[in-house]
Amino acid sequence: MFQRLLTSALFAGFCAGLIAAALQLAFVQPVLLHAELYEGGDLVHFGVEAVSAHPELPGFDPVRDGMSVLFSALVYVGYGLILVAAMAMAHERGVTINGRTGLIWGIAGFLAFQFAPAFSLPPEVPGVAAAELGARQVWWWGTVAATGAGLAMIGFGRGLPAWGAAAVLILAPHVIGAPHPASFAGPVPPEIAALFASRALGVGFAVWAVLGGLAGYFWQREAEGETATA
Repeated sequence: MFQRLLTSALFAGFCAGLIAAALQLAFVQPVLLHAELYEGGDLVHFGVEAVSAHPELPGFDPVRDGMSVLFSALVYVGYGLILVAAMAMAHERGVTINGRTGLIWGIAGFLAFQFAPAFSLPPEVPGVAAAELGARQVWWWGTVAATGAGLAMIGFGRGLPAWGAAAVLILAPHVIGAPHPASFAGPVPPEIAALFASRALGVGFAVWAVLGGLAGYFWQREAEGETATA
C-alpha cells in the first residue's frame, strides 16, 4: 500500500507540476511581469497619457523560470501526496480508485485548496494592499481544512444531518471573514489584478484535474501490478 501511495503521488505530482509550470509561464507569468512594471514605477496607472495595455515584457530568464518549474513540480508532488493519502483512506472503505474517479478527486482538491479560499481571499498581484501575512495563512489553512472536511461529508456522509454539517463547514470561513487591509492602495490597474486571479484559478482547475486523473490512473496500475505478482 505504501509503495502504491508513494509511486502514485510522485508520478502524478511531478507530471502535473510540469504542466502547471508550462501553463503558468504561458498565461500567468506575463500578467505578473506586467504588474511588476507598475509596482516598480516603470508604468503609471491613470497618468496624464494613456498607457499601452501591451508593454514590452522581459523575456525568458533561465534562473527565474527554471526555479519556477522546480517549485511547481515540488508543490504538486506535495499536493499529490495529500490527495493520494485521502484516496487511500477512501479505498480502505471500499471506494474504487481509477483515472475517472481520480478526476473527481482532483476537482475536489481544487475546490478545497484554491477555489474556496479565493472566494474570500483572491490571488493577489504584486503591489496591492494586503492584510498581515500570518493572519492570511491561518485563515487560508482553516478554509482548506473546513472545505475538505465538508466535501468529505458530502461524498461519504449519509442523510441530511451530514450534508447540513458539510454546508456549515464550507460556509463558516467566509461567514467569519478573510483578513483584508484597512484600506485599499496600490499602483496596479484593477484589470490586471482581475486577469491574474482568473488565470490563476483557471490554471489551478486544469492542473488539479490532471493531478487527480493521473493519481487515480497510477493507483490503478500499481494495484493491478500488486495483484499480478501476488
